[in-house]
Amino acid sequence: MLQVSARMTTILISGATGYAGRFIAEALLADRHDVIALSRTPPPAGFFSGPVRWMAGSLDPDVDHDTAFDKADIFVHCAFAHLPGRYRGGEGDDPAGFARANVDGTLALMAAAKRAGVSRAIFLSSRAVYGPKPPGTVLVETMDCAPDTLYGETKLAVETALAAMADEHFQPVSIRATGIYGPAGPGRAHKWAGLFEAFSAGDAIAPRIGTEVHGDDLANAVRLLASMPAERLGALDTAPVFNASDLLLDRRDLLSAYAEKAGIDRPLPPRADAAAFNAMDCARLKALGWRPRGALDLTGL
Repeated sequence: MLQVSARMTTILISGATGYAGRFIAEALLADRHDVIALSRTPPPAGFFSGPVRWMAGSLDPDVDHDTAFDKADIFVHCAFAHLPGRYRGGEGDDPAGFARANVDGTLALMAAAKRAGVSRAIFLSSRAVYGPKPPGTVLVETMDCAPDTLYGETKLAVETALAAMADEHFQPVSIRATGIYGPAGPGRAHKWAGLFEAFSAGDAIAPRIGTEVHGDDLANAVRLLASMPAERLGALDTAPVFNASDLLLDRRDLLSAYAEKAGIDRPLPPRADAAAFNAMDCARLKALGWRPRGALDLTGL
């Protein structure tokens, strides 16, 4: 967790009004830090629990964002351009525009942060960078990556470029997050709302298993990596990478927990093949003190 110091830390978050970004903004507000949201449109009134300054920004690499970083100490990059509700396949029929925004636009923001003297930039990457692996292979940060989606390719391209940008004054850090769940912002639906609705209506639900991490736990990982002394993350001129995952969650177990909470008596989908799934190893992040909740939490859903 970030420690409150005599001088308030100013943290700029791109995509702070997004699903993942809001968890991070709320965690940093709880630590009484100065939070700036960089996004195309200002957040709705009451969207955050405390005061958040807003600055206009985008993933257009031709836009000059230098002034946005004038007083920022740390940059957290959560913004991602995609079709609504889709990451893999989120390019739709414009793969070139998707890559331009999410690679070139991201790196333009990172370059602006570095020019402004921001000491650490945290990039929200994805487990999609690993690509398909043999059944049961555990995903560790040091293994070779071979993404099979444009989404994963863009995340890996940014990670690679950040490694070249790192020096003793600018330390980029990437978090390879898994599926993020938890309550959404005011007036917004959580990620499983459609699934729960379909199950409640009696629709057939296909089996699925996947890795999940609660948004609050992801936010705690960001807090930890933002406050950690540089030398504990690795050499000062490197761009360290950390897996962030918690649960290997079968859709059957998720719907069982929901059915019990909602008082619904319906047949559950069959279990998926857990033995074939590629779980993520998070020992590197846990060695720094990260402790996710370790159990499904439907509070607020």
